[in-house]
Amino acid sequence: MKQSILSELVKMSRSLGEPGNDYVILGEGNTSAQIDDNSFWVKASGTQLRTVDESSFVEVSFASTQAMLDGPDLDDAEIKQALVDAKVDPSYPAHPSVETAVHAACLSLQGVSFVGHTHPSAINMLTCSVGFEAAFGGRLFPDEIVVCGPAPVLIPYVDPGLPLARAIREGIDTYIDEYGELPKVLHLQNHGLFALAPSAQQVENITAMMVKAARILLGSYALGGPNFMTQEAVERIHTRPDEHYRQRIIGSK
Repeated sequence: MKQSILSELVKMSRSLGEPGNDYVILGEGNTSAQIDDNSFWVKASGTQLRTVDESSFVEVSFASTQAMLDGPDLDDAEIKQALVDAKVDPSYPAHPSVETAVHAACLSLQGVSFVGHTHPSAINMLTCSVGFEAAFGGRLFPDEIVVCGPAPVLIPYVDPGLPLARAIREGIDTYIDEYGELPKVLHLQNHGLFALAPSAQQVENITAMMVKAARILLGSYALGGPNFMTQEAVERIHTRPDEHYRQRIIGSK
C-alpha cells in the first residue's frame, strides 16, 4: 500500500511537471500524499516535478509537522532543522520541501490524500495582478464548479514555509465555516495554486480545469470583463445530483 501510494505520487508529479502544461519550470512546485495517520510523502527540496522518481520524496511525520504548526514562531535556521527532524528516517539524504508544513496542514484534513502545488503561468497572471481578489470573485462555467468546487480559498501573500502554512490553515477553516465542506483550490497571491483531493487523478483534473478557467478569465477581460455566474446558479450546479454523478465519474478517470 505504501509503495503504491508513492508510485501514484510519482506519476501525478511527472504529469504536473510536463513542460507542455506550463504548470511549472525548473524546481518550481511540490507535491505530497498521505501514507497513513502517522506520515506522508513530500517532494524533496531542489527536485524537479517532471523528472522525479521514488527517491525524490521524503517520508515525514505528521506529529512533527503538527508541532511546527502549533508551536512558537521559528527563524529560518530553526525551520530548516525542524524539517530535518521531521523526517521519519533521519539518515535519508534528501530534505523535505520548504512547503512541507503547508502539505501537512492540507493532508491532515479528512478526505484529502493528495496535494499538488504548481505555478501555472495563466493562473499567476491573475495571482500577481492588482485585481487578484476580483479575478477570483466568481465561477465562470459549470464544469469549473463540478471539478473545482463552488469557490476557491484566496490567501494574501505570506512568506513561504511556516507562515504560509498557518495562513492556509486559517483560510481553510474560514472556508469550511462558510461552505460546510473542504475546499479543492487554494490561490496564493503572488505565488501559485494548490489543488487538494482524495486521489492523484483528481489533483490533476482540478489543476487542469483551474488553468482552463484562468485562460478563459484572462480572455474575458478583452471583451469587457468576466460575466460570473450568479450565486444561485453556482449553488444549483454544485448541488445537482447529476453533477455529483459527473464528479464521481470525472474523479475516477
